[in-house]
This record gives sequence, C-alpha cells and structure tokens, in this order.
Amino acid sequence: MNIQTPPTSLLPGASAETGRPSRAEAEAAVRTLLRWAGDNPDREGLVDTPARVARAYEEFFAGYATDPVELLKRSFEETDGYDEMVVLRDIRLESHCEHHMVPIIGKAHVAYLPAGRVVGISKLARVVETYAKRLQIQEKLTAQVANTLNEVLKPKGVAVVIEAAHECMTTRGIHKPGVTMVTSRMLGAFRDDPSTRKEFLSMISGSRRGES
Repeated sequence: MNIQTPPTSLLPGASAETGRPSRAEAEAAVRTLLRWAGDNPDREGLVDTPARVARAYEEFFAGYATDPVELLKRSFEETDGYDEMVVLRDIRLESHCEHHMVPIIGKAHVAYLPAGRVVGISKLARVVETYAKRLQIQEKLTAQVANTLNEVLKPKGVAVVIEAAHECMTTRGIHKPGVTMVTSRMLGAFRDDPSTRKEFLSMISGSRRGES
C-alpha cells in the first residue's frame, strides 16, 4: 500500500515556484466569491472576511502539512506482554467534503491489536486529525487511517469506524438533516476473526448507548 504524502504545492511553506498561490491571491479569490455571491466585499461587515477565510483555511486544511507516518514512528516495547485490543473511541472528527468544500462532522473509533509494540494514544487521534484536515470523502478517510496504522505499526489487526454527518446533504441538495454515514475498514484479525471484530464493535456501541 502506497501512503500518499501531500504535494509540496499544498504545504504552507511552499515556494512560489511550486505554483502555490500567495496569501494575497487567496484573499483576492475570496473577494471574487463574495462578489459572485452578490455582496460587496468592501462593506464594513465583509472588509476583513478574505483575511479571516485565509486564516481559517490554514486551520481547516492543516493536515496537508503533517506526515501521518512520522507521527507513528515512535512506539514503545515496554508493555509487560500486553497483547489485547487497544481502542480509542469517540475521536472528534472535523473534515471537509472534497466535492462541495462543506463540513463533515462526526467521530472516529480506532483499534489495533499490538504485535509487540504500542504507540501513544494521542498519536492515533493525531493520525485521524491529519487525514481529516484535508479535502476528503469519508470512505477514503477511513481507509487512509486504517492503512497507515497497519503499515507503520504492523499490528495483528486494525479496525476503523467513522460516523459522520455531511453538510453537503444536510444544508444543500437533498436537504436531509439528521442523517449519519457510517464507514468501516477492518484489517488482519479484525477482518479474519469474527469474535475479534464483534468485541471491537461491542466496545464502540457502548458509547452509542451512553448517548441515548
């Protein structure tokens, strides 16, 4: 599996030679969109909006500047033989649909079965965040997180489930609020062993019962 790294042209520190627009060009593009929407970018309420949007985009798409593989490289062997499931559930997820550039809001559940080494749990959340803070579709996001954990940690198995609402179908188009999309990717023991998969799904379903 080939883990794609972000193109240099998308990194905040990229040079002009890469073709990445300057901040001034980005702000000018926002002004154009404001005019296209029918408003006046020079009125008081909008005059600072292009700069705010540029700063917001730096935050929304910060994942292009982070290498998820590097996040996982530091792992630990001192586990006293721990070889049971490690589960991190209810990881807050904020992404943007690559088709309409509107938010995808939800949560991710991540698990792996260690094969001698473990990684800090914050790194699992950081991997989710890194891929989420790029233009995405949920199916690809789910696969990216699972594939990266599997390739770098080389565990006995990896499981990823993502539940999210897509504003591209709640605030536009079909206008169906309250709809949640669920995607999953199971690798290794989670795919091959029904009891392992069942245990994982039982663990994350407990969080859903707690919400009801």
